[in-house]
Amino acid sequence: MKLFLLNQKHTLAILRTHERYNFITSLLIPASKFSFRCLQTIEISQNPYKEPFSSATTLPDSLLVEKIVFNLKHGNVNSLLSYQLRLNPSVIVDVLCRCNGDLQLGQRFIDSLVLRGTNFKHSSVSLSAMIHVFVRSRRLSDAQALILRMIRRSGVSRVEVVEALVSSTCGNCGTNNLVFDLLIRTYVQARKLREGTEAFRILRSKAYFVSINACNSLLGGLVKIGWIELAWEVHREIVKSGIELNVYTLNIMVNALCKDGKFGDVKSFLSEMEGNGVYADMVTYNTLIGAYCREGLLEEAFEIMNSMADKGLKPSLFTYNAIINGLCKKGRYARAKEILIEMLNVGLSPDTTTYNTLLVESCRRDNLSEAEQIFGEMLRQGVAPDLVSFSSLIAVFSRSRHLDQAMVYFRDMKKFGLVPDNVIYTVLMHGYCRNGNVVGHVSEAFRLWDVMIEKGIKPTLVTCNTVIKGYCRSGDSSKADEFLGRMIAKGVAPDHISYNTLINGLLREDNTDKAFLWINKMEKDGLLPDIITYNVVMNGFCRQGRMQEAELVLRKMIEKGINPDRSTYTALINGHVTQDNLNEAFRFHDEMLQRGFVPDDVF
Repeated sequence: MKLFLLNQKHTLAILRTHERYNFITSLLIPASKFSFRCLQTIEISQNPYKEPFSSATTLPDSLLVEKIVFNLKHGNVNSLLSYQLRLNPSVIVDVLCRCNGDLQLGQRFIDSLVLRGTNFKHSSVSLSAMIHVFVRSRRLSDAQALILRMIRRSGVSRVEVVEALVSSTCGNCGTNNLVFDLLIRTYVQARKLREGTEAFRILRSKAYFVSINACNSLLGGLVKIGWIELAWEVHREIVKSGIELNVYTLNIMVNALCKDGKFGDVKSFLSEMEGNGVYADMVTYNTLIGAYCREGLLEEAFEIMNSMADKGLKPSLFTYNAIINGLCKKGRYARAKEILIEMLNVGLSPDTTTYNTLLVESCRRDNLSEAEQIFGEMLRQGVAPDLVSFSSLIAVFSRSRHLDQAMVYFRDMKKFGLVPDNVIYTVLMHGYCRNGNVVGHVSEAFRLWDVMIEKGIKPTLVTCNTVIKGYCRSGDSSKADEFLGRMIAKGVAPDHISYNTLINGLLREDNTDKAFLWINKMEKDGLLPDIITYNVVMNGFCRQGRMQEAELVLRKMIEKGINPDRSTYTALINGHVTQDNLNEAFRFHDEMLQRGFVPDDVF
């Protein structure tokens, strides 16, 4: 009996020593050979998932890796949670390598244990190991999220990022080049273009493959933000490295030439690309035509358009829209209408952009009948109008004081499922406030304000200024005063228009003291009075016949470095004429002429 107990103790000591080196072996020793329970020191169950230790924290890293892999392979995910606090970057990398390319096992480990530890501090290598698993599993969005996490870590260089992605692959798994593509794309999407360029150069210097698609992503990102010179540097490096270019590369770099205004270099670049077997396509021609039209080079745009047939290409809807837009910007509206007819004749259907371009131009010309004709044609063709369509119409009819018709279009928006935005409300309110002398118009502007606020549409500063103008136009500057105070209290910073409108309204109602309080407030808030402020104040004094004060304001204005303009002199001349101070009136009249201003016929 004593010998038996001795043997048991000896065996237990051997087992404990052996556990340090081979945890799996310790699990496989049959419990039936020992009567551990009678010793009441440690319990090893025949259940392989039952913890043989009081806590996972007593395990060395090597044994922890074995334990995690064993439980992963046997599908016992719940038991893994007890190891979460023991995880470190080294353990994560070792576990993923021990998964021997079993992607399901690796994903199970990451999903069930690693990503649940929100406060866990990863190294670049542990993140990279997980990235490789996700990429090989085609979970690219998850991989990209981890790449983004890695490149946003403070103090991590591009060299470290690349080295981590290379070194974190297990020998039997290999390096997936898609990881490097994803790295470049992530830098671009995170708007870290300079870092992306550096990573690209490091990868190329180490002879790692980067696809032309990733290169195009980098080139496109650089061109988009206007880093044209750097884009050409990268392009030259791509060509030098032997990466096969494609039509997307061509179109990106044609766009770069256009953005840089180097239209003269386009032809030679296209010839160079043709030498590499890459030919211009519809996108190339549309890019060139659009760029020429934006620059007002319409003859060149038409030349490119007419040459498309030689390449077996037909102008598209985009082509015609670019031409129509270019013509409208140059004021050649009649020619733009001809292009629309030509477009219809070749079987292309105009879209919302086509009609909006013509609509905006006709509204800019205040041609109401033409605007209505274009809008009607748009509807007859089955093209749905959008906010631009309605805001253009509402603006032109409001500006022309046809407010009833403007409101018809405002109400029609609902039929097309469109919700008016703050721009449309502001345009309408401004129209009603301009007609402040018409009974009921200003009150309609305030009604629209109430509707706007009720619908949760946030007013802009322009909207607020329109309300101030409405109160002042209706002779209620005290309410304008109150409204501006509420504006400031709600954190909306007034501009010169806000202050000048209110000051003008107060002075028109002879509320000079209040007007000067707002001028002081304006200066206190760091918004210095401008020429309009001074003219408003001078106008106020001149209307009241207070010419000495008006001239004091003039002197102060000049001392502040603000030169009088035509409105300044007109106010002073009118003020002196009203007071029968003709000598002073003629003095300012002569000074006005000397400064090159043409006076009103006030005499």
